[in-house]
Amino acid sequence: MDYYFKIAIFALVFKHDYSHLMIKKNKYGQYFTIESIAEFMVSLVKQNKEARVLEPSCGEGVFLKMLYKSGFKNIKGYEIDSTLKNPYDVVAFKSFIGSPLSERFNVVIGNPPYIRWKNLEDDLKAELAQSALWNKYFNSLCDYLFIFILKSIEQLEENGELVFICPEYWLNTTHSASLRNYMCANGVFSDIYLFKEVPLFEGVTSSFIIFRYIKTSEPASEIALHRYIGRGKPDLETLMDGGCFQTEQIPAFLIGERWILATRSKQELMKSFQNSCIQTKGLFPNDETFYRIGDFCDIGNGMVSGLDKAFKVTDIESLNENERNSLIKVNKAKDLEPYSNVGTSYYFFIKDDMEEKDFAVKFPHFYKQLIPYKDSLEKRYSYGRDLPIWQFAFPRNEKLFNRAVSRIFVPCKDRISTRHYFRFSYAEKQYYPLQDVTGILLKKQCKEDIKYILAYLNNERVFEWLKYNGVVKGEIIEFSEAPIASIPYRPIRWDNKREVALHDMIVKAATEYIKKKDEESFSIINSSFNKLFNEHN
Repeated sequence: MDYYFKIAIFALVFKHDYSHLMIKKNKYGQYFTIESIAEFMVSLVKQNKEARVLEPSCGEGVFLKMLYKSGFKNIKGYEIDSTLKNPYDVVAFKSFIGSPLSERFNVVIGNPPYIRWKNLEDDLKAELAQSALWNKYFNSLCDYLFIFILKSIEQLEENGELVFICPEYWLNTTHSASLRNYMCANGVFSDIYLFKEVPLFEGVTSSFIIFRYIKTSEPASEIALHRYIGRGKPDLETLMDGGCFQTEQIPAFLIGERWILATRSKQELMKSFQNSCIQTKGLFPNDETFYRIGDFCDIGNGMVSGLDKAFKVTDIESLNENERNSLIKVNKAKDLEPYSNVGTSYYFFIKDDMEEKDFAVKFPHFYKQLIPYKDSLEKRYSYGRDLPIWQFAFPRNEKLFNRAVSRIFVPCKDRISTRHYFRFSYAEKQYYPLQDVTGILLKKQCKEDIKYILAYLNNERVFEWLKYNGVVKGEIIEFSEAPIASIPYRPIRWDNKREVALHDMIVKAATEYIKKKDEESFSIINSSFNKLFNEHN
């Protein structure tokens, strides 16, 4: 399985350096690595050329080729797919998972497979069910990648090196906690190369890392994090030169703690931010509560029409009274900017059940608009309902958005590679979000003004916290209910006159900034938050 990920959700295809070779997919979902990446990874190995080297997923042998080219000779490989053409006689065509744990190596290098449990072949599931290592550390919520990493470390000699390329996601997911704790207990990372959405793979917008890990009982204080800052897919010369990387030192990972790819100073700022969201509730110092946005706000994803262009209304003047009364104002993600929207659309939203002929009489303009889309509307996913063409496919969270209160909208997903802010946008009570927007409304017990929450969410502290602690895929941040609810929140202490005054100042400045987008109001908001957060220190 050399240089490929076993992918269930999307195909990961490495661009091949050889234009005359065809990429052939077999039942394992194999996709092969480019030579420049393999050669660069081999160059990271610090062991001498006599080291015993393992490649646990050989495929057609690109890593083996680069190991031999670099001077390594004591090599062994495993490959589960015997139909692959591999020119090297050091390869055993059997599963690495079932190979003897007693085998020991100084180096393990490669591109391990990634596959979710539910998408594994039955024979692979059966093999894992018999694996003592899998049963000790993992379960059916874990990914195939995890056992490759852990078993490789098990088979390393002391001070041996593991050099892998894989997706970044497992560095901070819940289901990989046992793997992360194992790695902290058995060694240290020396280097992590972070490529984010660099097109190492054809047509894939995901984040990838190359890491070098040392099996050792000696502690480490820091890891060298190399962020790729070049443009496009890197070639070997670019990688070896090192100028395409921005290098910084980050704290070594610790057992039981979240792995964050941020410098110590940034981590300390995030910790200070989180600490400011802890308040004493009662008379005793230990009676503390860590507040989050979800404690003060109700959050829901927007409504799904199933075919937006069929429901969007552009000619309002010609509508009859029934039709006018059925209009709602909506925002889509493209309409949102920090603090306010830059565009509003009208959609018709009708829940009534009636005969199609009655709908045509009561809502003639809407009916005329829907007819060209009738086939598509009838084919919409209907969530198990018998759905008339004039009804939304899924009026999700309608009850929440019917509340007669102002609200905050944010795109369900937002890219941070091209901007250093999020688009939390204020909306009046009659506005509804569509499916690519998430809405935030105050809970009844929240005493802060919605514009205080708006300014808070647009504050740089929240941006930095989400950048490292949010649900991040590549350069995309997700804003569904759970990620928003988890954001640390600094409530106002209403018995503190200074904090109340700062709250009121922020609300007033935010109101002005929504109208004018002026620098003075923005400056007042930021300085007020700086003072408020200093109240905690």
